[in-house]
Amino acid sequence: GRMRVIQPADFDDERVKTLLTSHLAGMNAHTPVGHVFALDWSGLQAPAISVYTLWDGDELLGMAALKTLDARSGEVKSMRTADAHLRRGVAAAILDHILAEARSRGYTQLLLETGTSAAFEPALVLYRARGFVPCGRFGDYEQSPFNQFLRLDLTDEHARKP
Repeated sequence: GRMRVIQPADFDDERVKTLLTSHLAGMNAHTPVGHVFALDWSGLQAPAISVYTLWDGDELLGMAALKTLDARSGEVKSMRTADAHLRRGVAAAILDHILAEARSRGYTQLLLETGTSAAFEPALVLYRARGFVPCGRFGDYEQSPFNQFLRLDLTDEHARKP
């Protein structure tokens, strides 16, 4: 097949807009109102956030973002695979890119917030496989029955490297 390529998101690209719109709709479908922390269009364009997109030719397969929390910490945001490409390693490829980027920036930890319903289980399987473990709330997030927090220690020599 063709080469999969990861590149920074072009926010003027209609394909990127469509995937992000479906991501926000999906988050809202599986989590009660008021408990959705997915970043919207303008939020993703903040300076602290790097959005990555995975392409196969001119087809957008998925996206995810890396948010700078502080000099040593990053947060994984907005992980989304295009519906037509689920269960084909798309999220894993993007997450591995983010892990490499975080390490190259000198981060010591990666954090993420995600949901608790069955819809989030495939993502959780991936995060656990990469060494993420449950942790307490962080940043401005509030703990609720609808969310959970995970942390990956990037300084752990035993952490699974892709």
